[in-house]
Amino acid sequence: MAPIFWFRRDLRYFANEALIAAVENGATEALFFVCEKQWQQHDSAAIQIDLLKRRVAWLGERLCEYGIHLHVKTVDTFAQIPQELKAFCDEQNTTLVYANAEYEVNERERDKQCQAQNIELTLFDGDLVAPPHSVKTQGGEMFKVFTPFKKAWLKQHEQTHFYIPSWPKSKNNESVSWSMPDCLQSDGSSEKWPVDDDSIAHIANYFIEHKCAKYQAQRDIPSVKGTSGLSPYLALGMVSVKQLLAQLQLFYPDILHTTNRAEFCWVNELIWREFYRHLIISFPRLCRHRNFNEKYDMVNWRQDEQQFKAWCEGKTGYPIVDAAMRQLNQTGWMHNRLRMIVASFLTKHLLIDWRRGEKYFMTHLIDGDLASNNGGWQWAASTGCDAQPYFRIFNPLTQSEKFDPQGDFIRKYVPELHDVPDKYIHFPHDYLALKQCSDYVAPIVDHKEARARALAAFKV
Repeated sequence: MAPIFWFRRDLRYFANEALIAAVENGATEALFFVCEKQWQQHDSAAIQIDLLKRRVAWLGERLCEYGIHLHVKTVDTFAQIPQELKAFCDEQNTTLVYANAEYEVNERERDKQCQAQNIELTLFDGDLVAPPHSVKTQGGEMFKVFTPFKKAWLKQHEQTHFYIPSWPKSKNNESVSWSMPDCLQSDGSSEKWPVDDDSIAHIANYFIEHKCAKYQAQRDIPSVKGTSGLSPYLALGMVSVKQLLAQLQLFYPDILHTTNRAEFCWVNELIWREFYRHLIISFPRLCRHRNFNEKYDMVNWRQDEQQFKAWCEGKTGYPIVDAAMRQLNQTGWMHNRLRMIVASFLTKHLLIDWRRGEKYFMTHLIDGDLASNNGGWQWAASTGCDAQPYFRIFNPLTQSEKFDPQGDFIRKYVPELHDVPDKYIHFPHDYLALKQCSDYVAPIVDHKEARARALAAFKV
C-alpha cells in the first residue's frame, strides 16, 4: 500500500523530508487543497495567496518529471477536508498519508478529524529545526524568555551539521501529464516574487555568500536591501530553515558555536522564528489572538476609527510611519525595523488594540505568518512573551533619524516630501508651514502627550 503525500505550507520537493519519505515508500500521488474561505477566515493576504497558487502550479509541473501526479482539490474550509481526503484515499486504495505538521489550532483540529476517518496520517516536523516540546526549561516547561530558549536551542544543535537530503532514485521512471486547474489562476499581484527553485536558490545563495556578513550592520536600514528577502518563501515552505542552515554552514561551518560573529545575527532571527512557533504549540490561546500576558487584558484600548484609518493609509503626519505603511500597501511587504516602528505607533501612540494591527498586517503581507506576526505584534504592544516593557515606547522621530538619516526611504514612499531638506525630513511640519506647503498631512497625535497617555493606560 503506497502512501499519498499531502502538501500544505511546505511547497517544496527539494529538502522536503516528509515528501522524500513518501516517495521512498512508493508514493506517486500528491494532493493539495485550495481553501479560499478558510484562507479568508485566516486573514491571508491576496498577494500571498497569489504567490501560493503560482508555486503550486510550478510544483505540479515539476513533480510530473518525477512521476508524481499532483491533484488539486477545492474546498471551502478545513471542515470539508477529512471527508474529501478519505474519498481520495479510497480512490487510490490506501489509508496512508504523509504530510508536514502544522501547529495552529484549526490545523491541528483538521488533522485530528482526518485521523478520525481511519486515515493513517504520518506527520513530520518539516517547519522546525527543534521538534515541538524538545526545548524546555529544567522544570520541563516552555521558555517564556527568548535568550534562555536560544541558549538551550543552540546547546541542542550547535554540533549539528545540517544537510540537504537527496531526492530518492525514482521508483517510477514514467513522467505523468499535468494541466493547471482553473483554481490556480494567478491575478499577477505577486509577479515580482519568482517561484521557481533556481531563482529562490539564487536569492538564498547570494544573501548567504555576499550579504550575510553585512546583515547585522544593514538590517535596520530600510533604504538598503540588507535583509535576506526569504520571508515569503519561508512562510509558504518553499524553503526550510534546515535547508538555509545547511547552506550557511557551507560558508561558516562553526556558525552555531561562534555566536559573536556578525553572520550569527541572521541565525538569531531564525531562532526567533522557532521561538514563536514553539510558543503557539505550548500556548494555543495565542492562535486565538489572546494576550500572552493576561494582566494586560485590562488595558483600555481606544476605538478611534479615524486615526486607525490614517495609520492604515500612511497619513499620520509622521513620515517614517507613513512611508512604512505605504510600502506595505503598495508592495505587500514591509522592512522589519519598520514593522516594529509602526506597531509601536499604533499600540502606544494611538493606543489602538494590537489585534487590529495584527489583522491588517496579515491581510496585506506576502510573508504573513501567524506565529511570527502574532509574536511581533505582542512584542511591540508589551502584551507578549519576552516583549519590550510597556514603558519603552519608540519615538518615531529618533527612529527615523537613526535608521533613515537622509530620508531616502521616506522620499521614496512619501513623494510629497521629496523637496524637503534632510534637516526637516523626519518631522517637516514647521518647514512646510514656513514654505506655505500643505500637501502633507498634519500629525494626528502629539508624541509627548501620546506617550504619557500610553504610560497611564498600561500602569493601570
